[in-house]
Amino acid sequence: MSTRIQEYGERVLGNVERVIVGKHHEVRLALVALLCRGHLLIEDVPGTGKTVLAKAIARSLGCSFRRIQFTPDLLPSDVTGLSIYNQKTQEFEFRPGPIMAQVVLADEINRATPKTQSALLECMEERQATIDGVTHKMPDPFLVIATQNPIEYEGTFALPEAQLDRFMLRLRLGYPQPQEEVTILEEQKVVHPLEDLEEVLGVDQLRSLQQEVRGVYVDPTVSDYIVRLVNATRSHQDVYLGASPRGSLALYRAGQALAGLVGRDYVIPDDVKVLAEPALAHRLIIKTSASIHDVDPAQVVRELLASVPVEAVRPPSGRVVTERAPISPPSDGFAAARTAAADPPRDAGS
Repeated sequence: MSTRIQEYGERVLGNVERVIVGKHHEVRLALVALLCRGHLLIEDVPGTGKTVLAKAIARSLGCSFRRIQFTPDLLPSDVTGLSIYNQKTQEFEFRPGPIMAQVVLADEINRATPKTQSALLECMEERQATIDGVTHKMPDPFLVIATQNPIEYEGTFALPEAQLDRFMLRLRLGYPQPQEEVTILEEQKVVHPLEDLEEVLGVDQLRSLQQEVRGVYVDPTVSDYIVRLVNATRSHQDVYLGASPRGSLALYRAGQALAGLVGRDYVIPDDVKVLAEPALAHRLIIKTSASIHDVDPAQVVRELLASVPVEAVRPPSGRVVTERAPISPPSDGFAAARTAAADPPRDAGS
């Protein structure tokens, strides 16, 4: 099972990396969210490839793609759709909005008013939209990739905590390295490589993989570690509001997907450590007194990873996996997970 997830995951990953250069860790995080039926928030400055990433994922999977450019004058009906009266039939007909697509790019989501932002809440969590008393189901699969600029705040509306909590992962692409930027220039010299991107995984295959991910084994000790880590965010001295149980579930599901992508059929604590910051940091609200001293949520998560103890994990075979990786995630975010997948777990007495 896990080898099939890894095989198809690498196929999609390689295809997307034809247009997203030097962002292996971030692209794989996007695939983790996709396999978990979660949603993705990309927080970065303009021009770093956020839109290209969303389009590349949609084309690699043969999914329908719609882009919504969020602006202050955007209305909820512009997102979800509305009922229009047809004079010929003398009946109201529902015209679906751009949210009714399999991959939706909510570009600059924080530029829309809270009223319009709230139109996404039901769609993202319950995968349905209620318009004029009628419930319309979202397509399957359904992935929302939202972007926002963390630098420019003029004319923006901060995302409410309830909406941030509905994003499974938050990531930043960042600027490419100089040599990677040279590669980007060369590859786009004549035509953008996105134009030649082909479908490498069908929608039906994706649905099957999403079901298989739910079967990846999670030992009770890993579940306990996730809960203790999330609970620690709620009692941290610098945190006003910690992560919700939805954060625990996001970390649990994401760990299953990551384990499958690296070819393992069970989750280890290293998976949780790699995913803790993108899964939890955006769910934390820092106290004003702490934010004055430049304390940020990511820093809090890293502190907790260093302080919350980890127990040995027993995979389905009965062998014990001991903690061998450093407390903080490695530079590429996945080296520890790959090492654990490649090296056979040691017995308890080894």
